[in-house]
Amino acid sequence: MLKASLKGVPIVRRGDYHYFVHPITDGVPELQPGLIEEITSYITKNADTNVDRIVTIEAMGIHIGTALSLATGIPLVIIRKKRYGLPGEIAVHQVTGYSKGELYLNGIHRGDKVLIVDDVISTGGTMRATIGALKTAGAEIRDIFVVFSRGKGIEDVRKMGHDVKALIEVDVYGGEVIIKRSADERS
Repeated sequence: MLKASLKGVPIVRRGDYHYFVHPITDGVPELQPGLIEEITSYITKNADTNVDRIVTIEAMGIHIGTALSLATGIPLVIIRKKRYGLPGEIAVHQVTGYSKGELYLNGIHRGDKVLIVDDVISTGGTMRATIGALKTAGAEIRDIFVVFSRGKGIEDVRKMGHDVKALIEVDVYGGEVIIKRSADERS
């Protein structure tokens, strides 16, 4: 279902970046429960779930993180776009291929074992910033899963010593999403 959902998705241009619009990455046109179930099932079977917290990034990681939290009983921490000023809050400076801004991490404690999940990694900017903030908090990153990988960001994060796993590696050519590799092909 996930692979089939990529067929014919809209491509929009943000500067020089060709951005694909998909229910998992954008919530548009609608998010079907079967997509979330497929993603949750794959991650729960393949991720290190011997963790204290699942960590995701606002906004489009929230539905994935919530479903994983419900399936595993592991608490969810959301890196938010809003600053709350709580004790121990860590600013996460994010730079992607088409945006930049501040995110904020709360609820992680020194020694927490974490599983990071997100919708997509492309430039790796958000993931690198997330990893940096979690290290600053003293967390141990046990596993990282993204639904889609596009571009060199995944390799950059892997060079940092983190084995990011993607369900589907994609690119955009000729106005359409091309599946380069999927997790079920690697199994």
